[in-house]
Amino acid sequence: MSSHPTPFGSAGEHLLQQQLGTADRAQRFYDQQVRPCLTPQMREFIGRQTMVFLATSDARGECDASFRAGPPGFVHVIDDHTLAYPEFRGNGVLASAGNMSENPHLGMLFVDFTRDRIGLHVNGVSRLYTDTTLRALHPELPSDVAPGRGPELWVHLSIEEAYIHCSKYIPQLAQVPQPALHDPARPKDAHYFTGPRHAADPAPLEPAPWVRAR
Repeated sequence: MSSHPTPFGSAGEHLLQQQLGTADRAQRFYDQQVRPCLTPQMREFIGRQTMVFLATSDARGECDASFRAGPPGFVHVIDDHTLAYPEFRGNGVLASAGNMSENPHLGMLFVDFTRDRIGLHVNGVSRLYTDTTLRALHPELPSDVAPGRGPELWVHLSIEEAYIHCSKYIPQLAQVPQPALHDPARPKDAHYFTGPRHAADPAPLEPAPWVRAR
């Protein structure tokens, strides 16, 4: 058993570390990499990111993973312990925000695929605010996060831990200009996964005899 208790990590991960003999290695990671707030380097990193992956769950623990994107700085660092990002008008489902209204724990993963090829996990407790309410508390919030789009809500995160996602398996990507016109051969988003099949789509595989309906 490790002789260096840590405030970081779940009971489940610590139990598995003991069972698999990784507790000392994990403790070194906690000691060297995990912080209870943002370092200056983390703040700078978040300030230039254009995307973030979200992990939420509802009150029953049923999970959802999602994605947000915007111009650099759309996730706004308020201070070392706090950040906020806008929720813009979407499909109206509000899956992530709905989960946070039941279970405020939020995991965020920022990944730099194009420059330094590294990631940053930020976990904490979220709270939902209207634009007017959060701006009254934090007047320094950016006023034009995405030109022509106003936030329906802000997600305010009180940070509990932040730590690295190492570069070993992060692919190197290159930014390219978006095509000016929509490709007519590509189904529109609303039909991409659930609409009628495109003429160029391959025919579905014939099921094996043992799985055919009887």
